[in-house]
Amino acid sequence: MFIFVLQTIWLYIGELAGKDLDAEVILKFLLYFSPKLVPLVLPLTILLTSIMTFGSFAENYEFAAMKSSGISLGRAMRSLTVFIVFVSFVAFFFANNVIPAAEFKSINLRKNIAQLKPAMAITEGVFNDIGTFNIKVDEKSGENDQFLTDVIIHKKGNGGGNNTVIKAKEGELVGSTDSDVLSLILKEGNYYDEIQSTDYKKRKQKPFMKSYFDEYVINIDLSDFNNVDLEDESYSSTHGMLKISELDESIDSFSVSYNNKMAEFSQNMYTRTGVPNLNMNYKVKDTVIDNQKSLLGYFDTYDGAQIANLALGSVNSSLAHLAMKKQEFKVSIKQINKFEIALHEKYVLSFACIVLFFVGAPLGAIIRKGGIGLPIVVAILLFLTYHFIGIFAKNSAEDGSVPPFIATWLSTWIMLPLGIYLTYRATTDQGLFVFDNFVAPIKKLFKKAGLFKDKSKTE
Repeated sequence: MFIFVLQTIWLYIGELAGKDLDAEVILKFLLYFSPKLVPLVLPLTILLTSIMTFGSFAENYEFAAMKSSGISLGRAMRSLTVFIVFVSFVAFFFANNVIPAAEFKSINLRKNIAQLKPAMAITEGVFNDIGTFNIKVDEKSGENDQFLTDVIIHKKGNGGGNNTVIKAKEGELVGSTDSDVLSLILKEGNYYDEIQSTDYKKRKQKPFMKSYFDEYVINIDLSDFNNVDLEDESYSSTHGMLKISELDESIDSFSVSYNNKMAEFSQNMYTRTGVPNLNMNYKVKDTVIDNQKSLLGYFDTYDGAQIANLALGSVNSSLAHLAMKKQEFKVSIKQINKFEIALHEKYVLSFACIVLFFVGAPLGAIIRKGGIGLPIVVAILLFLTYHFIGIFAKNSAEDGSVPPFIATWLSTWIMLPLGIYLTYRATTDQGLFVFDNFVAPIKKLFKKAGLFKDKSKTE
C-alpha cells in the first residue's frame, strides 16, 4: 500500500504543488485515493503472503512434521481458507460501499483544488476555463511558468457565445497570491470582435471589428475562484462513485436510451431515403419497361442530370449523417461498457482473493522457499500476468471488442485452473513439474541409438 500511495503522490504532484495547500488537505487527498488502490494491493498481498507463509512452512519442514502427525496439507490450509473467504466478503463490501464513497470525495476534492489558483490551472495545448475567458497557450516558460507563447483567448459574451477572439504571440502573467486580480499582458497580437447589430437584416452581413496591438492588458478577477469550498460535493456523475444497485439502474437507463436512439435513427434513415413518399400522388399504370434502357433514359439530358445530382447529394448527406451518428453511438456504447466493467469489478475483487490464495499457498509449499526473496519474485510475476491480462481485456471491452463480462473475469478465469492444478499437485505431494515425463522419451531415443547405457545393468 505504501508503494502504491507513493505512486499516487507522484502521479498527482502537479495538482498539489503550488496550490498553497496545508498538510490536512494533502493527507485528506491521499486518504480519499487510498481505497481505490485496494483492488490492486489486496490480491497481490494475498498472493505474496500465502507464498511466503507456506513456503516458510515447507522450508522449515513444518509440513513434514504435520504429515507425520496425520495432518494433511488440505487440513493445514483449512483455517486460512475460512479466513480468506471472510476477507473476500469484506472486500466485496469494501468495493461496493467504501470505494465509491472515496471516489466521490476524491474527484470533488480534485475539482476544488484545481480551482484554488486558476493561474496554475492553465494547461498547455488545451483551452482552460478561467472566469469569463477561455485561454489556450502552446507553451509556458519561466521560473513560475509566467511567460506564455502563442496565446488564444475566447471571451464569453452576455449571451453565452464567444464573440470576441484575442490572439497574441507572447503573454505574461503578473500578479500575487495575495491579490484577487491576475493581470495578463499580451504582446504583438490582434483583437477580433463580432458586432451584434440590433437590426436583424444587418446581422446577415456578419459585421465585425478587427484591430492590432503591440501590448494589451487583461485583468482577470479571481475573487470567486480563491474562495473555493473544499468540502463542496456537487460533482457526482462517474461510474466509480456508484454502488451495485446504482450501477444496475444506470446500465438499464443507458441501454433503454441507446435502444430508443437506435430505433429513432433507423426510422430517420428510412425516411431520408424517400421510400415512404413514393406512392404519394402517384397511381400505378400499365407500362412497358425497356430492360435495355436505364431509368434516366426516360428523361431528357437536363432532367436526368438534375435527378442524378439530387440522388448523389442525398447519398452523400446520408453517409455524412451515418458517420456522425456512428461516432455518437460509439461513445454511448463505451459509456455503457464502462458501467458494466465497474459493476463486475466489484464481484471480481472478492473472487480473485480466493483464487490467488489457492495459487500462492500450494505454490509456496511446492517451491519450499519462504522469506522475502524468491517468493516476492514469483508473486510479482504472477500478479503482473494477472494484472496485465485484466488491463488489456478491459481496454478492449470499452470499445466493444470484447464483452465487458468476459473482459472483467478473464484474468481470474485464467488463474483458476492454475490454482486447481497447483493445489492438486501440492496435496498429492508432487512437484511443480514432473521432469521424468520429459526426460524419459529422450532416454528411450538414446537407448535405441546405442548412445545411452543403463547404469544398473552395467553394474
